[in-house]
Amino acid sequence: MTDLTTLHYTTEHEWIAVDGDVATVGITDFAADKLGDVVFVELPEVGGSVTGGTVVGEIESTKSVGELYAPVDGEVVETNQTVVDDPSLVNSDPFGEGWLVKVRFTALPDGLLDRDAYTTLVGE
Repeated sequence: MTDLTTLHYTTEHEWIAVDGDVATVGITDFAADKLGDVVFVELPEVGGSVTGGTVVGEIESTKSVGELYAPVDGEVVETNQTVVDDPSLVNSDPFGEGWLVKVRFTALPDGLLDRDAYTTLVGE
């Protein structure tokens, strides 16, 4: 499991782990809990460009359909095929094996939250 205190968070409930110029992105446990049992995940194509704040994928659960937003501008360098094959990982391990996409970026946007600010946002 990832150290949650080192992550960045968005108000759209994505988490971002930074390693050099690559951001690993997933959805938070709060978002996974609100969605319910995830049954389908659609991710962007490797090699494609993404723009921060735009929809790049879809997460479908037994309750609803949620959108995955790109938290950064950049190029998709990897997607988690394991999650596509077993979407329940988004629920069971959102900060580990349930990661969704890796994006090579040039700069992190302003407005990302730290863990304390995110927990305040969601009322935890």
